[in-house]
Amino acid sequence: MEDPEGGAVLALVADLIFAARVRGAAPVGVAVRTTSRAAQLKEEALMGVPRLILVDLAARDEPVALVAWVRAQPSLLAVPVVAFGSHVDRERLEAARAAGAHRVLARSAFVRELPELFRGNLAG
Repeated sequence: MEDPEGGAVLALVADLIFAARVRGAAPVGVAVRTTSRAAQLKEEALMGVPRLILVDLAARDEPVALVAWVRAQPSLLAVPVVAFGSHVDRERLEAARAAGAHRVLARSAFVRELPELFRGNLAG
């Protein structure tokens, strides 16, 4: 399903069950593409500017490096990046913030705020 506004939401997620939860929280008509591979997310981000990028810091595929890569791409500078991870992994949460994530949330807060994150970052 394509997003009529153009640009999908791209998400690096650690597991398939959580990926389904992220897709299920999206507003009707918003395409959410999930992957566990940073290389795939990068490829899709360069093919068409996404509207939002979500990064699970529990992903094995160097999620903090992915945040830094997104921030280094001139075509992606305006794309909001939201990183989320375990509340006890403060080092990784801070590393994502330092790498340029717009918002960094504990996983529980991310789940709770996901519908609002979609509304706030996909409006207009």
